[in-house]
Amino acid sequence: MILRVFKKNLPLRNFLFVIGEGALIYAAVLIAAFLRLGSAHASFLSGEILGKALLITVVCQASLYYNELYNLKVTDTYLELGLRLTKAVGIASIVLALIYYCIPSLLMGRGIFFITLAFLIFLVVSWRYAYNWVLKKKMFTERVIILGRGRLCREIIDEITGSPDSGYQVSGVICINSTSPSAFFRGIPLFSMNRTLCELAESLRAQKIIVAMDERRGKLPTDQLLRCRMKGIQILEGATLYEELTGKLFVEKVNPSWLIFSDGFHKSRIIRSMKRATGLVVASVGLLLTLPLIGLIALAIKLDSKGPVIFKQDRSGEDGRVFKLCKFRSMIDNAEAVSGPRWATYNDRRITRVGKILRKYRLDEIPQMWNVLKGDMSFVGPRPERPEFVKKLAEMIPYYSERHTVRPGITGWAQVSYRYGASVEDAREKLKYDLFYIKNMSLVMDLIIIFKTAKIVLLKSGAR
Repeated sequence: MILRVFKKNLPLRNFLFVIGEGALIYAAVLIAAFLRLGSAHASFLSGEILGKALLITVVCQASLYYNELYNLKVTDTYLELGLRLTKAVGIASIVLALIYYCIPSLLMGRGIFFITLAFLIFLVVSWRYAYNWVLKKKMFTERVIILGRGRLCREIIDEITGSPDSGYQVSGVICINSTSPSAFFRGIPLFSMNRTLCELAESLRAQKIIVAMDERRGKLPTDQLLRCRMKGIQILEGATLYEELTGKLFVEKVNPSWLIFSDGFHKSRIIRSMKRATGLVVASVGLLLTLPLIGLIALAIKLDSKGPVIFKQDRSGEDGRVFKLCKFRSMIDNAEAVSGPRWATYNDRRITRVGKILRKYRLDEIPQMWNVLKGDMSFVGPRPERPEFVKKLAEMIPYYSERHTVRPGITGWAQVSYRYGASVEDAREKLKYDLFYIKNMSLVMDLIIIFKTAKIVLLKSGAR
């Protein structure tokens, strides 16, 4: 069974996996409390103990998340799982120690937490071993067949086979033009149309047919698809499934009519007002909290190299309006005097010593909160690009100009989903995420992006 969260697929078993692991951590705390306090103790299973157990559970699961322990592509070996789990438990212990130091009344005492760790590690490792066994056995997956074998088909297959927890299993690929006997396509059985779609779907026990044909005009077997639908087999649009699987749009093959008639792209006055209010609050609080740091950064920049502390640069905003984006200067003064406008590269020699630190921890972005207060930007949205690059990219990438239908942001869905971009191909890939964000924009999604941004900053990933 598949759940959908912000138009992105979330298999029910993945949801149950996270909830189940949280329940096991909570149970580990209660078991430790029982061993230390005993069932006859007045405080056992009291509201106070249950509340303190919940605190430990939340901190532990947050630590697991921030150490990529819910990303099966990262923890694909038991060695990596063990190393990251050890690190996560250590971080959770430090965070809880700080909380207990600041608020001693939250401490459970009597060594309950240390007993909890032993049960926690045993239960979490056992739970994940069982979950990996379920994935390897392909239990609770939905069988699908794909109609077409072009680029969209390849992308969908790669996404499903590369994500063992996608919730789908591709049983076959159907090529309409071929009359040859069965072969293989990217490791998946390839079938010709020598049988009806319904017969193929039933023989392969497929619950869904994914239409992923790059060219449909005059080739789409409408009658057969309709017959399959009447028999209870679900028909999925390939581009829509790609969006749900990946959290981005397939701009290469999406035509304007798909964008026009698809769900989403709601930009009501309420959504815009809530985004604006959230941006003002987050930017104001952010500037107040970083005020002491701002002075230290300014001093470090001045002592490190010649030039202004604040670097201002033209960027394209909502509806293409150009504004001055503010950042702490992280490159030498007049860095583009000779080369002209160009993207930053890995180990860019123009970046100063202090600039490397600022970029590593995203501290150079702090002044952009002033742009949010002024109304040039939102806190969350597509990253604003330079006008020189916008003109070039709009000519090369379809729908690129559509990312300017909303205010740009300090962080965005593309920033938390894709690496640093420094090429036309990177810009094309990030546009897929930007359009997905614009299509599904909401306050809750903004909060999720902010949460993911904090994770990226803490892990120090993606900066240049």
